[in-house]
Amino acid sequence: MYPNTLEKLMEYLRLLPSVGQKTAERYAMRLLELPKEEIEAFANQLLLVKEKIHKCTICGNLTESEKCKICEDPSRDKEIICVVQQTKDLIAIEKMGLYNGVYHVLHGAISPIKGILPEDLNFQNLFDRINENTKEIIIATNSTMEGDTTALYICKILKPNTNLIVTRLASGLPTGSNLDYADELTLMHAFKGRIKQ
Repeated sequence: MYPNTLEKLMEYLRLLPSVGQKTAERYAMRLLELPKEEIEAFANQLLLVKEKIHKCTICGNLTESEKCKICEDPSRDKEIICVVQQTKDLIAIEKMGLYNGVYHVLHGAISPIKGILPEDLNFQNLFDRINENTKEIIIATNSTMEGDTTALYICKILKPNTNLIVTRLASGLPTGSNLDYADELTLMHAFKGRIKQ
């Protein structure tokens, strides 16, 4: 129906989350309307992001340098580590402005059905980070089957460490919800009311 080059563009657009055929068509048509300079700037920015953005060597957050700004910030409480599934979850918590600890980004959740096992995620760095100075691990995984499985796995691994407090975000986040979709007030209450595991 469409020319091959346009079909190929739509195919790539459909790789993005929540982009189906109709949305890909709208995006492709809108891109065709943009001046060549804007298309080139957009393409260059995509390449630049892929080239410059990588994972923090400490926590796994996305950064342009070896360590992210949070890990480099001396005012952050390094005795408390909040474990999240994705960087977007970290951003949602940061927007609250109430948490001053550090983070650990897993880059996913355990899902045997999808073939995602603990060794596929950023767990080893987390367990390597925990030391005698670590007081609390806050599990802030999504309230989904995968998030719950991931939380249980973390609790199981950390259980022998009796000096460590392990908490999980409290209710207020409905089952099946993602942190980045929660409003700030709900997330704030879930964070303040976290439950010891």
